[in-house]
Amino acid sequence: MTQSIEHRCDVLIIGSGAAGLSMALQLADHCQVIVLSKGPIAEGSTYYAQGGIAAVFDEDDSIDAHVADTLDAGAGLCEEAAVRFTASRAKQAMEWLIQFGVPFDQEKGPKGQTRYHLTREGGHSHRRILHAADATGKAVQTTLVDAVRAHPNIHIFERYNAIDLIRSKQQRQRLVGAYVWNRNREHVETIRARFLALATGGASKVYQYTSNPDVASGDGIAMAWRAGCDVANMEFNQFHPTCLYHPEARNFLITEALRGEGALLKRPDGSRFMPAFDERAELAPRDIVARAIDYEMKRLGADCMYLDISHKPADFIVKHFPTIYRKCRSLGIDITRQPIPVVPAAHYSCGGVVTDLNAKTTLENLYAVGEVAYTGLHGANRMASNSLLECVVFAHAGAAHIISRLNEFESEEKVAPWDESQVTNSDEEVVIQHNWHELRLFMWDYVGIVRTNKRLERALRRIELLQQEIHEYYSHFRVSNNLLELRNLVQVAELIVRCAITRKESRGLHYNLDFPEPSAPSGPTVLTPDPVTDH
Repeated sequence: MTQSIEHRCDVLIIGSGAAGLSMALQLADHCQVIVLSKGPIAEGSTYYAQGGIAAVFDEDDSIDAHVADTLDAGAGLCEEAAVRFTASRAKQAMEWLIQFGVPFDQEKGPKGQTRYHLTREGGHSHRRILHAADATGKAVQTTLVDAVRAHPNIHIFERYNAIDLIRSKQQRQRLVGAYVWNRNREHVETIRARFLALATGGASKVYQYTSNPDVASGDGIAMAWRAGCDVANMEFNQFHPTCLYHPEARNFLITEALRGEGALLKRPDGSRFMPAFDERAELAPRDIVARAIDYEMKRLGADCMYLDISHKPADFIVKHFPTIYRKCRSLGIDITRQPIPVVPAAHYSCGGVVTDLNAKTTLENLYAVGEVAYTGLHGANRMASNSLLECVVFAHAGAAHIISRLNEFESEEKVAPWDESQVTNSDEEVVIQHNWHELRLFMWDYVGIVRTNKRLERALRRIELLQQEIHEYYSHFRVSNNLLELRNLVQVAELIVRCAITRKESRGLHYNLDFPEPSAPSGPTVLTPDPVTDH
């Protein structure tokens, strides 16, 4: 029998994207930090983010305008305090990234001065998107990884899955650590911590078609729910309007910045369609554009629509969108001459674990940062380039709050090691694969861009059956990466469907044919778990 291993730290951060690494760097001068990364530390949604980060740098722009645009995109469900909190701290957060060396694009101003090149995306009334060509996330992630690796107080655990958060037996609203699965040794270990932070990203892998990397399986949301945290607005799943449609390019995103620079959406016959759906045409918010593409595809029986920027000069296209140009070129598509085939795909979870403006959840010493969290910033639809911004702003806020509380929680409460004496190795991995594909397919068909009451009820029945199967499987066999992710995805699917059933209206990203109009007044859909029992 393998000896149990226990690690200790002041703060355990589960997740290694922009949110988790920014928080770790803010904390590291004050305490010992462990950063848990499910895969290689560079892997995650941040790395693949193309467009950029919204912040007011132009003298003709204003924080009030950024706030107003975000509130408008959020379809009446943003919490204004959270929006203003984020927008007012955006420039400071970007200057912090710049100090670490993130190479945002620059240009010469009208008076010959050097300034940051700002682009514009859907929903924004001004140019306010800082970017590093069309690979902003890669620039942010690699810069933060280098800084984290260099800090002696940050300890990186790569290829570790978090299994569950461990609640204190003495103080039920407090956590004492987490059980984690070491994928390198295929063994469960324990990490004890005074504070914990979830930075695990979203849950778009619950859908068959997604722009997200494989690690986006809703782990943090599911773990927080099992531990007793409230979640909110899980029905608002953002489908990015334009993912590349090609059999050799699964989940490759075509950034919204193309439309910001003049790209046009067209039917297969070359005609435009967005002006018929919204006066802002291609620059309408993502929910409107995604529904328009979905409608045209279904109306025409087409496999995809097309995004065309070929009317712009070729050197402009190659300079501003080198990653997209190279990727499409490798697949035989020359975007300087041809339109890009695109389809919507699940992209972002606007809901998540409920937090306050300090990033603290409803548990005493648990924080949630980034896409895993519901802060109130996004409402019923996230505006482009507010996501990485939220990661950094709330990572700083959460770290500051933890630092102010470092003298709290000195408990030496012992944690029982993981018990796998009653389980065996699985000889039925095919069951996991079958359930995995079934879940993602019916979530796409029943809980996708357009929903109905009947589809939602059908999805919930299927989820309940899968939950029974997975619980039985989890109880009898040793954990594996696929089993842990499937267990979390099914839990998140249930939360999405329950929130969607609760909302008796269409608003933002949630469109139900049985309730096609918004109702007033409207607020967030909050779910509270039943009293928690020990795992």
